[in-house]
Amino acid sequence: MAKIIVVTSGKGGVGKTTSSAAIGAGLALRGHKTVVIDFDVGLRNLDMIMGCERRVVFDFINVIQGDAKLKQALIKDRRNENLWVLPTSQTRDKDALTRDGVKQVLDELREDFDYIVCDSPAGIERGAHLAMYYADEAIVVTNPEVSSVRDSDRVLGLLNSKTDRAEKSGTEPVKAHLLLTRYDMARVNKGEMMKVEDILEILAIPLLGIIPESTTVLKASNVGMPVVFDEKSPASKAYGDAVSRLIGEQIEIQLQPAERPSLFKRLMGRTA
Repeated sequence: MAKIIVVTSGKGGVGKTTSSAAIGAGLALRGHKTVVIDFDVGLRNLDMIMGCERRVVFDFINVIQGDAKLKQALIKDRRNENLWVLPTSQTRDKDALTRDGVKQVLDELREDFDYIVCDSPAGIERGAHLAMYYADEAIVVTNPEVSSVRDSDRVLGLLNSKTDRAEKSGTEPVKAHLLLTRYDMARVNKGEMMKVEDILEILAIPLLGIIPESTTVLKASNVGMPVVFDEKSPASKAYGDAVSRLIGEQIEIQLQPAERPSLFKRLMGRTA
């Protein structure tokens, strides 16, 4: 029976889709049959980051509305046999998602997969609520900024009160993990970003990993490749360690160094 993991955060632009792709690919690399679902109806980006946008024929909404079978909509990754993507629609709105429809698709996926990763849209409205509703665990993605941490705190409240597990008596709550992205120690030392300790004190959930600020994340997304496939990237190592912790391995969290700017950029900075 598959474990359902939602990747969520109230604030947009923190790296939820990038993290969903990286976590899903990281699980697949460890031999777990994994599917990543795009819940961001109307803005669909997961298929681009996964490099399968030209292979989309049917989508999540087609399956929910009975226009296609689930197997017709699932896209198998060409780099790893354990990784699949379920894209969503670019032309519908979030009202096309229904709780019963989502449950039906998830129940069918549970029979064939080890992990189901739900890529949540930004905000706390319908799409985000349905992405988290049936989750067993949650990865709350946060930047080291006050507004991002505040929005994540609101999402934690919803996970504890507005999910299937929260509404069923005698059921363990959704297990939440914190994934800190775009972390730059130099900026933290200058007081431009929040310290890890301060974020943990506010959110009070276990730290899954710290992803350093890295240009390789953007480069990987632009070429349609989850960053964990780039073995030379500091972000790849950080995501890989986060995946290991997610599946129960005991790995010490170490801050990966932020990438140094090129010599040209440093010289231009001095000139400026």
